[in-house]
Parts: sequence; C-alpha cells; structure tokens
Amino acid sequence: MQIEKHSFLVTGGASGLGESVARAIVVQGGNIVIADLNESAGQSLVTELGDRARFVRCDVTSGDEVQAAVELAEKAFGGLQGSINCAGIAVVQKLLDRDNNPADLESFSRGVNINLIGSFNVARLVAASIAKRVASDHQDNKNADQGVIINTASIAAFDGQVGQASYSSSKAGVVGLTLPLARELTRHGIRVMTIAPGIFATPMMDSIPEKAREQLEAAVPYPKRLGAPNEFAKLVLHIIDNAYLNGEVIRLDGAIRMV
Repeated sequence: MQIEKHSFLVTGGASGLGESVARAIVVQGGNIVIADLNESAGQSLVTELGDRARFVRCDVTSGDEVQAAVELAEKAFGGLQGSINCAGIAVVQKLLDRDNNPADLESFSRGVNINLIGSFNVARLVAASIAKRVASDHQDNKNADQGVIINTASIAAFDGQVGQASYSSSKAGVVGLTLPLARELTRHGIRVMTIAPGIFATPMMDSIPEKAREQLEAAVPYPKRLGAPNEFAKLVLHIIDNAYLNGEVIRLDGAIRMV
C-alpha cells in the first residue's frame, strides 16, 4: 500500500512513538488524524504539520470518541486506510506490597482497559470504516491491500518484570489479538500487525535517573542504547508498504531479553 495520499488514524499521536509515526506519514505524503488526550501538544503538532493533519481529543476506551476520530478522517480525507495505535499507559504495582496488602484492582483494570480494550476498540471501528469503503467501491480484487491496523504491544508481553502485572498482561492481550483479527479481516483485504518495542527514548523515560538509564542501555545487546522513536516509525512505514506482512508480532528491541 502506498502511503502517499492515504489516510491513517494515529492514537497517542501527540508525543513519543505516535508523534514520530505521525511525522513520518506526513513526510511520505500521507494524511493523519492524531487522536490524543493532550490537546495542546496535539494542536501544536497539527499546526506544524499542516493541511495533511487533523487533531481530535480522544480517549481510546470510548466508543463515541474513537468513532468521532474515524468520522473526522472520513470527512477530511475521504476515508481511512489504516490505524497505528500508540496510546497506552504503564501501571506499576506489585501484587502484594511490603506489608502484604493486595494490589489495587482499579489500577490493574485501568491498564488493561486502556492498553487492551482500547486497542480492540480502535481496531473494530477502523476496520468497520475500511470495510464499508471497500464495499461501496465494489472492488472485486481479493488480493488488493485495502488497509492495515498496527497495534503496539511491548517486550513486557513476553519478558514481564516484577510490578508489571497489569502492563504485561494487557500487552500480552494485544499480542493475542493479532492473529485472530488478521484471519477475520482477510475478506476485507485488511491486514493486522503488532509491534512489540523494547526500551525507547520517549518522554516516559525523561524522569528516569541518568544512572538507571545507563543501566538500561547497557542491557541492550546491540546497539547499546535506547531505541529512537523514528526507528519505530520506520518499521510502521515498512509494514504499511509491505502487503505480505500480516498476522505477525515484530519485536523491535536490539535483541534485549529482560530477566
């Protein structure tokens, strides 16, 4: 699928990995709708990127708000060719604290709700939009690449650490969505892929002490550094372009395995 003149919904697109993806798509001549809770950052980015970008305040767990983002893409750009879901949170808490008190269930649920249910919510509404567009076009070519849904998991889905129960299980759920959704959406020519990034230099890392950052970098086999957001974006662009990538999870992590 060519990126030029095609349109994509980027959730969490106002900062971090999502911002890098939004910039990369626009550079390639594509259109984007940035869906994020950070209105000031989102509006500022749209002002910078120009006519190929739109912003909508959006909670990915809300059916109405994600549908509004989809409809904005349909109205502004004539439809969607895909989505890149980068919205997510990291909930850190142990099952039992030092006094053996149990973890807060609401905090655990919040992580699952945003990371997993939010991913499913975006996927279902974007897929519906693409499928309706394909049906209205009366296209008969079963091998035509009509769209792609790219979700973001994490290496925590496979190498979860102490305190990451909510984060790891929610991201493992995103991994688990990949193949069933890819198989289901074949009849519409829609692909589903997931990227599982390792440790990336995003705003989330800014609060980490320098010594801890150095330790994380040293744990990466090669290259010994944090991943750059534009490296994530490059993989997104390749997935969009390569129609034979479907139903797979790609680790993007410098070969790190957390123990």
